[in-house]
Amino acid sequence: MSFLKVMNAVPFASPAAVNAVAPTGVGNLGQVTLALALVLAVIFGAAWALKRMRGFGKAGNATLDVIANLPLTQKERAVLIRCGGTQILLGVAPGRVNTLHVLTEPVLTDTPPGSAPPKDLVRTDFKAVLKRSLGL
Repeated sequence: MSFLKVMNAVPFASPAAVNAVAPTGVGNLGQVTLALALVLAVIFGAAWALKRMRGFGKAGNATLDVIANLPLTQKERAVLIRCGGTQILLGVAPGRVNTLHVLTEPVLTDTPPGSAPPKDLVRTDFKAVLKRSLGL
């Protein structure tokens, strides 16, 4: 008989066991929106900072330098790089890089490695080298 008393003492699925849930309002929606905006601002801020500090981990005397690049189409470009004392003209397209020409004589000899040459000098000489290597 004690077993029956225990079973009858605890009502099954009683309405008192259900707690009332407070309805969500505009305040909670505002908090969620503000939190989402804050997270997105942090993500975009970190991306901007990483883009600005692109050369942060770069060594002072790099053996590879991009001397100039020239867009040919929206997705293709010609890039002139310096590897040690050799200059190489590369064709860069999505998914592939081709060597167009290895220069026996450097295009720019008056600029020390690591320093930026004048834009006009690079563009004129680079265009001339590109036209010569393509046979134009």
